[in-house]
Amino acid sequence: MSLYLMVIICGAVALIYGIYASKAVLSAPAGNDRMQEIAAAIQEGAKAFLNRQYSAIAIVGVIIGVLLGLKLGLLVAIGYFIGAILSGAAGYIGMNVSVKANVRTTEAARSQGLAGGLDVAFKAGAITGMLVVGLALLGLAGYYTVLREMVDPNTTEGMRHILEALVAMGFGASLISIFARLGGGIFTKGADVGSDLVGKIEAGIPEDDPRNAGVIADNVGDNVGDCAGMAADLFETYAVTLVGTMLLGAIYFTGAAQESMMLLPLIIGAVCIVASVAATWFVKLGSNQSIMGALYKGFIASAIISALLIAGVISQFIGWDTSFDMSGTKVTGTALLICAIVGLVVTGLIIWITEYYTGTDYRPVRSVAAASETGHGTNVIQGLAVSMEATALPVIVICGGIIISYLQAGLFGISIAATAMLALAGMVVALDAFGPVTDNAGGIAEMAELPDEVRHTTDALDAVGNTTKAVTKGYAIGSAGLAALVLFGAYTEDLKHYFPDVPVTFTLQDPYVVIGLFIGGLLPYLFGGMGMMAVGRAGGAVVVEVRRQFKEIPGIMDGTAKPEYGKCVDLLTKAAIKEMILPSLLPLLAPVVIYIVVSAIGGQSAAFAAVGASLLGTIVTGLFVALSMTAGGGAWDNAKKYIEDGNHGGKGSNAHHAAVTGDTVGDPYKDTAGPAVNPMIKITNIVAILMLAILA
Repeated sequence: MSLYLMVIICGAVALIYGIYASKAVLSAPAGNDRMQEIAAAIQEGAKAFLNRQYSAIAIVGVIIGVLLGLKLGLLVAIGYFIGAILSGAAGYIGMNVSVKANVRTTEAARSQGLAGGLDVAFKAGAITGMLVVGLALLGLAGYYTVLREMVDPNTTEGMRHILEALVAMGFGASLISIFARLGGGIFTKGADVGSDLVGKIEAGIPEDDPRNAGVIADNVGDNVGDCAGMAADLFETYAVTLVGTMLLGAIYFTGAAQESMMLLPLIIGAVCIVASVAATWFVKLGSNQSIMGALYKGFIASAIISALLIAGVISQFIGWDTSFDMSGTKVTGTALLICAIVGLVVTGLIIWITEYYTGTDYRPVRSVAAASETGHGTNVIQGLAVSMEATALPVIVICGGIIISYLQAGLFGISIAATAMLALAGMVVALDAFGPVTDNAGGIAEMAELPDEVRHTTDALDAVGNTTKAVTKGYAIGSAGLAALVLFGAYTEDLKHYFPDVPVTFTLQDPYVVIGLFIGGLLPYLFGGMGMMAVGRAGGAVVVEVRRQFKEIPGIMDGTAKPEYGKCVDLLTKAAIKEMILPSLLPLLAPVVIYIVVSAIGGQSAAFAAVGASLLGTIVTGLFVALSMTAGGGAWDNAKKYIEDGNHGGKGSNAHHAAVTGDTVGDPYKDTAGPAVNPMIKITNIVAILMLAILA
């Protein structure tokens, strides 16, 4: 059996698991009529938003795809559309499963307790996770196989056609990802902020109380932001990382070694899918009833099985001691295995560090909760302090991973580490998508007025879901940093290929390099600021609408009249689609504008140097901004949960009100601006690479 076929079969295994798990989830009982009525409203809102959002994205996407096709040919355009369509499909299908699994999780929690709720919620998350890696690997491996048949990969020109088409596929995925991440983030956090501020603080009613007009929108947002948005995000990161590694394999190696090294990231992705599917059966509640412990069993199993399978394929496919020439240096199979192991270790460490900063059992979250006793301001101060502190350890771990893998196999070694890191995306996305399902399950339990013990079970699942959403964002951002570094390496190598006669050096004595660093560095801040302001405007509009309904529909508070839930859903849908366009265009246009302006002033050499430096600036500040925002937001959220569990005065206390304020600040931090920086730093790099091909 050819290795190409093996990769495609492994991709299909992920989809087969998704079908199996879907049947298991959808065959589970969906609860009573009231529970199904609430779930139907969430489903309707989520589908309506995604349909309108994807319609808006499609207009932009088609225009860009046509322009790419006109400039770089049909193969590039096809690659771009494959990436865009599959990225959108992963998010859309995952969201559809999530909105049907939520009510079944609630019913399982009611009838079977914690173990039943965990089983349904995790299977629902695993469906999304396996869809992401399965579709990405099938799309990439399938198109790569077709391209090798259509053009001659043994010629420089033929290989360039292949690489440009693969990069375009990554670009298509990135484009969908940034719009989906940002649009979904604006919707979900606008709903969350608006409903919390009016419901919890002004009206004094619990979270997810059916009397709150924003509560359905909040539950819709969990799915379109944390499920569909995250799925598109990690689909893009996974595809782009594999493409970047294949690109470097084509650049650094020649002859038979070139094909082997371009195929290696696909093989690593393939065997890790098998590992992730096998590891799903390890997720079982133990005697200690630890939900996080059960989920970690799955993650640890996937990492260990992945390491063993990667070792096996390198042994059989490459050989431990087989030496390859990489632009004048020798690289062995053993060195590549070490790089892959480094990627797996970095993943584990980042997840553990992020849990420390966002889990209720540890100092950072408890310190934010304690600071809430002295008021809103001290809560915000401590939350910001934790968010800044939380960047240190992940960055040190990433630096260690870069150094070790670079010493083994140079930049290609770093790309293999990033590939192994992303190869666990199936299990990681499963952990992330677990979050919105459990959040919705708690909301349905509250709105359906189920007994307290059911809400206690769903609250326990939701608290862990908050942590899993945070840790997976840390993983996504860390892997994005490595992936972007790989893409930067590809940019510098492509410069040598396309423009061998244009001298480009990256030195701090060059003012154009300094300018590029500064402009690149400001982009994540400007992008994040635009995202935060968008949430502020959307959340403010929800506050006004919920207040209006409380005032104008007097029967809401005593339960004799229903709020107009659809008004908030429609309001947020329009706001999110409108607000996502401008920030999303920022990373798309930035490299082009920098090139045009600097080229006019200092010439082409200076322009290429400035663009390259801007990519570095974006990677560095983007990593810090994203890590800070996601960890800080998670700490604020779980500090509120910790107080609601009865600590520091419990629900309704002054500390609780302060924690709600902190969580309101943290919401757009962790679920809108922070995670959207992840695709933003990669799309800038991809645009720069494609720009070189267009200019050549």
